[in-house]
Amino acid sequence: MNIAVFGPHPDDQELGMGGTIARLAAEGHAVTLVDLSDGEPTPMGSPTIRAKEAAEAASILGVPRLALGLRNRAIVNDLASRAVVAGAIRSLRADIVFAPHPTDAHPDHIAGTSLIEAACFAAKFTKSDLPGEPHTVRHVFHYFATHLRTVPQPTFIVDTTGFAERKQRAILAYASQFVHNEANRKVPEWVHAAGTYFGSRIGCESGEPFGSRQCIELDIGALRL
Repeated sequence: MNIAVFGPHPDDQELGMGGTIARLAAEGHAVTLVDLSDGEPTPMGSPTIRAKEAAEAASILGVPRLALGLRNRAIVNDLASRAVVAGAIRSLRADIVFAPHPTDAHPDHIAGTSLIEAACFAAKFTKSDLPGEPHTVRHVFHYFATHLRTVPQPTFIVDTTGFAERKQRAILAYASQFVHNEANRKVPEWVHAAGTYFGSRIGCESGEPFGSRQCIELDIGALRL
């Protein structure tokens, strides 16, 4: 299955669903991390530093990465941006797309998710000026980003037991954000604690929560009770 995990900035995907990314890749799915922007400027980072960190984090999770080059702090759901994102979706032939939860405190996350969802719809258009061949995304799921200041009820939780340590290593690859920047040093600890909590809700060691605006099918025969 082809899976595109979008983040407004590098590190959003690792923080929100790094364990699920690692698990999906280990199970043989074609997972690609797609960064809308380079995430800069930040207090301790630079475009060069951030790109190096993002590449290292993707390598730890065992997946490739694609940068779309939109402007950090200025992400908007306009036609030009929609064409860029829809083009990436078509190029990747994404069956499933992940984006941040639509309720968030970061304007780039709110606008980014709106943009990604609109691009998923646009990607199937025929007789359009969009790059690539039309493609229909089967599902759009939302991960819980660290800027989220509420705890919405998940639609489902993925068991990430055995992948939490790799997620932590991927997060810490962003040394400019979570090692050198004292204000953010506790973020990896908070993310790990959340993984333990959500894992406990489904009776496993570690878990990651997701939301969906759409109905999703459930293979009841494969359900672990």
